[in-house]
Parts: sequence; C-alpha cells; structure tokens
Amino acid sequence: MTAHPPPVPPFRDPGLPFAKRVDDLLQRLTLDEKTAFLHQFAPAVERLGVAAFRTGQEALHGVAWMGPATVFPQAVGLGATWNPELVRRVGEAVSREVRAMRLRDDRVGLNVWSPTVNLLRHPLWGRNEEGYSEDPRLTSAIATAYTRGLRGDHPVYWRTAPVLKHWLAHNNETDRDTSSASVRPRVLHEYDLRAFRETVAAGAVAGVMPAYNLVNGRPNHVSPYLGEHLRTWTEEDLLVCSDAGAPSNLVDSEHYFDTHEEATAAALLAGVDSFTDHGTDGSTITARVRGACERGLLSEADIDTAVRRQLSVRFRLGEFDGDDGSGGLDDPDAFDTDEHRALALEAAEQAVVLLRNDGVLPLAAGTRLAVVGLLADECKLDWYSGTLLHRSTPLEGLYERFGAERVEFVEGVDRVRLRTSAGAFLYVPQAAADDEVRGAEGALDPALLAGRTDLPALTTDAVGTELALVDWGEGVLTLRAPDGRYLSVAEDGRVRASADQPGGWVVQETFRLEPHDGGHLLRHLGTGRHVCVAADGVKVAEQGGEVFELLVVERGEEAVRRTAAGADVVLVVAGNDPHINGRETEDRTTLRLPDHQERLLRAARAANPRTVLALVSAYPYAVEPGSLAAVLWTAHGGQAAGTALARILAGDVSPSGRLPQTWYADDADLPDLLDYDIIGGRQTYLYFEGTPLHPFGHGLSYASFSYGDLATRVTGESVRVTCSVTNTGEPTADEVVQLYTRAVDPSVPRPRRELLAHRRITLAPGERAEVAFEVPLSAFEFWDVAHGRPHLDPGPYELLVGGSSEDVRLRTTVLLAGTPVPPRAVREHGLAAADFDEQSGTAIVDRTRTAGDAVTPSGSRTGELLYRACDFGAGVTRVTATVSGEGTVEVSLDGGSASAALTTKGPTGPYDHVVLEAGFTAEGVHDVRLRLRGPLRLAQVGFSG
Repeated sequence: MTAHPPPVPPFRDPGLPFAKRVDDLLQRLTLDEKTAFLHQFAPAVERLGVAAFRTGQEALHGVAWMGPATVFPQAVGLGATWNPELVRRVGEAVSREVRAMRLRDDRVGLNVWSPTVNLLRHPLWGRNEEGYSEDPRLTSAIATAYTRGLRGDHPVYWRTAPVLKHWLAHNNETDRDTSSASVRPRVLHEYDLRAFRETVAAGAVAGVMPAYNLVNGRPNHVSPYLGEHLRTWTEEDLLVCSDAGAPSNLVDSEHYFDTHEEATAAALLAGVDSFTDHGTDGSTITARVRGACERGLLSEADIDTAVRRQLSVRFRLGEFDGDDGSGGLDDPDAFDTDEHRALALEAAEQAVVLLRNDGVLPLAAGTRLAVVGLLADECKLDWYSGTLLHRSTPLEGLYERFGAERVEFVEGVDRVRLRTSAGAFLYVPQAAADDEVRGAEGALDPALLAGRTDLPALTTDAVGTELALVDWGEGVLTLRAPDGRYLSVAEDGRVRASADQPGGWVVQETFRLEPHDGGHLLRHLGTGRHVCVAADGVKVAEQGGEVFELLVVERGEEAVRRTAAGADVVLVVAGNDPHINGRETEDRTTLRLPDHQERLLRAARAANPRTVLALVSAYPYAVEPGSLAAVLWTAHGGQAAGTALARILAGDVSPSGRLPQTWYADDADLPDLLDYDIIGGRQTYLYFEGTPLHPFGHGLSYASFSYGDLATRVTGESVRVTCSVTNTGEPTADEVVQLYTRAVDPSVPRPRRELLAHRRITLAPGERAEVAFEVPLSAFEFWDVAHGRPHLDPGPYELLVGGSSEDVRLRTTVLLAGTPVPPRAVREHGLAAADFDEQSGTAIVDRTRTAGDAVTPSGSRTGELLYRACDFGAGVTRVTATVSGEGTVEVSLDGGSASAALTTKGPTGPYDHVVLEAGFTAEGVHDVRLRLRGPLRLAQVGFSG
C-alpha cells in the first residue's frame, strides 16, 4: 500500500488568496495562542509549524541596532534631496540589507518601523532629524518613495513591511507621553493627516505606530481616527503597532484609565494590533487581555480582528511560502554592495544645501585650506543609525580630494586639566589591552567598548592628563582623553576613558561644571551624581563631590586663529552631536549655535574673511550669514558624508539640495513648542509672515537657470502647468523646479504660499527642458469646518513657479469654478464646539474617552470661539449648551454684547455632560461668538424655537 504525504493545510497553499489562508490559520489557533500574538514578540506555534515573529525593526536611514550596515543620510537629509526616485532606491537598498542580515541573524525583523512622517512643524523638536519636511506634500512624496523601496517591486510578496511613525501630531519631546496637541479640524485635515493619508493611499504601507502624546485630550493609542480615517484610505489590512511602553502609559503616566485591563481593551478596540510593552516578555500583556475578556471588555472576535491584521502582514512577507514561493527575495549577497556604497555617496551629495555663496565656492585649484571645528573630523551617528561599515569625515574627504599637504586641521577644542583641592590632577591611564577594543581598521569599536569595566579607571597624579573639553551648549560638556576616548561612567560608577563617542539611550559621556567654593563640582549627567576622588580611584557618588580647579591650557579659538590666518580659505565645520541637546526625549531650547562654536566661528572670521561655514546638523540653526563667504548645510550624511562634502566644495558636483523646512532668523520667530495650530499661530512657510533666515525650498547651485514659457490649462479635474527651464551656467547641474499656489480671494485664512508639486531635473550647460505638472483640483481645497468636508472656493488662484517658496521666477493666475461655502444651518445642526473658525485662549479636549471633541479655556480660564456665517433661518428663541465641568458660556452675535449666558450649577466630571438652556433671539445670518469662562468643557451649542 502506497503511503501518501499528509495534505497541505490551506494556509500553506500559495495558490489560495491571502485572505482565505489567513482565515484558515486563524481558525486553527486557540484563544491562548491568538492572545499571545498580541505582544510584540509573538511566540512560535510549533504544532502548526508557525515560527516566532516580532514586530519592529528600525530602518530609518539604514538597518539600525543590529550591527554594521550601510548608513545613509539622516531622514531630514533625505528630505533635503527633494528626490523621491533617489529615496525609493535608498529604501530598496535598506530592504535588501534587512533580508540579507536576517539570513545571518533571525533577530532582524521584516516589519520595519519606518519612515517617520511627522511634519517638521517646529525646528526645536528633538526628533527633527527623523522627519522629512515641514510640508505635508513633500513629506508624503518622500515617504511614499521610501515605503515603495522598502516594500519592493515583487507583484505578490513584500520584501519588508513598512510601518509609518508616529500617528499623530507629534512634535514635542517635552512631556511627550502626557502633553496633548490641540489640533483644530482644519489643521488636522489639511496638515497632520495629509502626510499619512497620501502615503497610505499610495499602497506600500503595512501599518502605523501611534505616538506617545495625546491629541485633543485623548491618547493616540485609543484614537478613533485609526478607524475613522486611517483604515478608510486603503483596502489592505493595516497593522497598528504600539510605541514602546505606551500601552502601560495609558494608566501609569497619563492616568486615562483606572486599570490596565480597561486600557488594553480600549486600545485594542480602537485599532492597536500589536503591543510593544515590557520588552520581550509578553506575559503581562497577555494577562491584561485575558483579564479584559473575563470582565467582558473584549471578545474573542475582537482578538481575531487584531490577529488577522498581523497574519495578513506575515503572509504578504512570504513567511509561509518558503524561498521559492516568496519570489527569491532573500539574497545573502545584497549587503554592503558596490551599488549601496555608491548610493550612499549619491544621497549624501544630493543632501548638501548651499545656503550662501559670494563666489568663493567651488574652491579654486591650489587653494590652501584651513579646516577647523568640532565636527570637522567626525562622522556622527544618531539613535537610529546602524554601525558604520565605512567612515568618511569632512577632514578625511578633503585630504582625499585635495591632498594632505594643502589641508591644515585644528579641531578647536579647549584643552584643560582638572586639579583637585589637594593639588593633584586627574590622570587617564592607558588601557592595558588597547587592541581588544579596536576593530579591524584600528578604530575604537563601540560594541567592544560597551560595558567594559576592566579598562583602567581614572586616578590622580602630580602632572595629570590634558583633556579636550567641548561645551555643546547649556553647559553640557564632553571630556576626551588624548587617545580619543571619551570619559564615561559604567555601571560600577567609575570614571573611565572608554567611549568612542557619546551615545546610548542614557548618554554616559556628558558632564556639567558647577561653580562651588571658588572651583567647580563636576556633575555626571547620566547619573546625576558628582565626580569624587577616593583612594581607590575616580568615581561618581550620591553624596559629596570633589571641588576641581579648571586649568585652561589653550582655548580652542586661539588655535583656530593661528591656523586660519595663513590659509587661502577657512572651512569651519560646526553643528550638533545627535545624542546631545536635541534628540529623542529632549527638545532643543534655542536656534543659536553653542557658545563654544560661536567663539570658533568668530575667531576664524576675524583671522580670515574668506571663511566658509559648513553646518552638519540634524536641525536648523540661526546663524547670521552676512559676514561669511559661503554657508552650506547638510544633515549628518552617513558613511559617505565627508567624501560628499569634499566633492561639493571642489566643484566635482554642483550642490542641489533644498531646504525641507524654514530656517528662522531668531528664537522670537518661533511659536510655543506645544502650539499645534499652524493657522492661528502663523507657522511654517505656509503661514509665517516674517522674514526667514532661509526660506523653505531654498538652495543655491554653481549653475544658473532661467525660466520661461509658463502655460496653464484648467480641466474639469485638474490644472496642467508647463514651463521651460534652461541651464544658463557652466557646469552640469540639477535644478528643483517648485510649483506653489496662493488663493487670491479666499473665504477663510489660507496659506500665503503652498507647495503643489516639484520636479528635479538635470541639465547640461545650455540645455533646455520642458517641465509639466498635472495638479488635481483637490489640491486647491481646504477643510470646510462648517460642513465637515473638503471645499473648493471659486475664484482666482495664483500659480508661482521658481527655485524656492520665495524665489519666484514665473507667475500666472487661473480661475477655478468652485462653489461658495453656504452658511451654517445652525438651527438644524447646531454648532460643534471644535468646529470654530477662529479661537483664542482655548484648547480642544476629548468629549468622551472613545469619541468626540469638546473645547475648554486654557491658561487664564477664559477663552473665545468664533463661528462665521451662521444661518438662524426665520428665527430662534432658545439656545442650549452641552457642557461638563463648571463655568459659564456667553453667546453673542456679530461681536456685540452677550445675548445669553449659560452657567453650570456645580462641578461635574469631565465626561458628565449636562444641557443648559436659556432664551436667545436671532434670525438671518450672523457670526456667533462664544466666550467660555471657568474650567468647563463645551461640546455642543444648539438653537431652537
């Protein structure tokens, strides 16, 4: 009798649609097995041959946290390329390396948490480096390209499954898990949702990650927008992965729910499918889910919904079909290839933005160059970088391009010694086994240094060690030994020169000098403790602290002045360390360069007027460019940063990067960090009415370009815009042609300028190209708060074409046939409090824990709301207000005195709404003004009679 192989279960049959296969596997899983899948680290189900799976693999600009990988420019640098096709290729390279690395290490995940599409609304946001742009259309174009690269081009299977971060309106690290962003409906629909919507609708997104913060008083992890908006933009099953620890925050820090069972159930019902909490241990989450089920807060069907979304992603990744079924997406050789190295260089070159140039660039042949600055010989990584396979600092790039004999370098650190009150000096002993902490090329290896406690701890002697001191701003210091190692503190509390760079989630390499008894205490910022000198060495202690005398051997500007004076051109390389003063968990406090770097820049300029500033930073700075010969900016550019900068300076490549966000001239130009109302606060290039230091879209070239032949054609669904661009300069160069619009006679406040589209083109000298844009009419719409829908105003719209939001070369006006906004029918529908046209002194909060908005006074406990063109029809005689809390709602027409005042009789809970009623007479169309007094929450105003 012939033995037959067991039948293949339907979920293993690649001939069936994914939906049927998911259903088959889902019905084979027990409730306990499905519950276990809800944690980030889903265990294997051995009886079905289902492997373990985890959500989450960081891949923002290369594979992160898993060891060496190709490191591309930071996300904000990729945004500065304004080149979706380039960014698509970067995403493809990253996805190939994810697959290749997974073949060697199964801890590498295929569900990648990238890209970040939060808009760069405020330049002091600590995570500015992670986003692409302040503009939603540019952000969406770049994010869509990156996700397409990450997804791959296989017709069935996905190479990786991208998850967008961080849903929603997340632009502050200060109190990031307890602060609420008040986002009015117009800002929500026209700004914050747009970048997510257009990227998801493009079809290469596997899911999103909610942000830590609250929006309109409700945590993002229980946001109804996940169902109301996100999941309506695509037919794919989207996987929503929580941010790390955020499910517990719902109770522990936000106090939004009383129990974790309630919080977990609410998040699951809102649409969270995978809970990133308690590290690799899923027992706490599964216990909470079981508890929620026992209390009737969740059903098995609710769990099935979340697990189905997870399985949908896993099937799309080809997990259940083997290598042959998944189209051969796994290629062990697709790692650190020549192609990826060349792509890293190309991306770094296109990310460089030339902000100013009086003709000193490109550098003439034979130029004697002084290279100075704290970032000149650095290739900084950030929290989401992989480990460098290759490294190119600006100095190394210039040595390679110009020759070491024509380049003189001085870093500009302050060289100091620290003397104790007993007269001894801090001394850094040499490591006994130095080669044990160095990699193959002789560089210090952070992985080998991490956690080393066998390296010699600091001690004291009569001579001491000269340390390189850098003040990174706000008194935050790093101290470096002569061998290049940074002073750091390990778990045993001892101070050692053991770190190649500052880094880590809690940075252990930063200190602060605090004046004390005629000297200074040295506080270690990672532990908050002071440095002490004891008989057994130098360490940090909870009590006391050594009083040090700071002896300055040489100021950095003295060395800079000497070096700059004898050069033809001085290049000052300044910027930030991505782990210090502006990073995840920490916002910046100012746009100014740190004083230390300002001193170096002033010294260079005073010694040599031909001074060029290269800013290498994760965010904008306010640096007065007037006395500088040239200014360039690049984000931290990854492994090829130095080579790219050198090629730009030499003129091998014409600079072609463009600013993805406004560079403001002064801190006074900035709104409050927590003011998310870009319309009322006149924020970003869209609404800012001041004079920026450098405008959105700005970037110079070594070539020049002329524009002409502007033509438009309006159809029933779009506006077609064409123009010609000619390279009138000498080198071959790229131009980024930008199309903006302005509503000439809007019915509501509209952007002073708004990007509609852009195109990057490459032109040889004298070459002319025609550029065409097809813009849908929907791009001219705004969100009509009165009727809860997009609306196109009829009338004239100016079209502006040029090289930046302010460099307009061509303009014309088109007439679009929209329809006037009808008045609000308030007698029939009333006024939802959050649907105001203008406000002052208020914030939007949650009406209930699950849905709806209300408005409350903020700050002084008095606020105003304005609703324009309210139609009372033939007349009303009564007004009602749905409120909670305690206070008064005053209602008036057309800015007049109060016609009605409705006052609550006593305080209630935030969700215990009562309906107040009073006499009120009105007919016809009027503006309605509401004044709110006291800690009440207004949800709705109605009119009748």
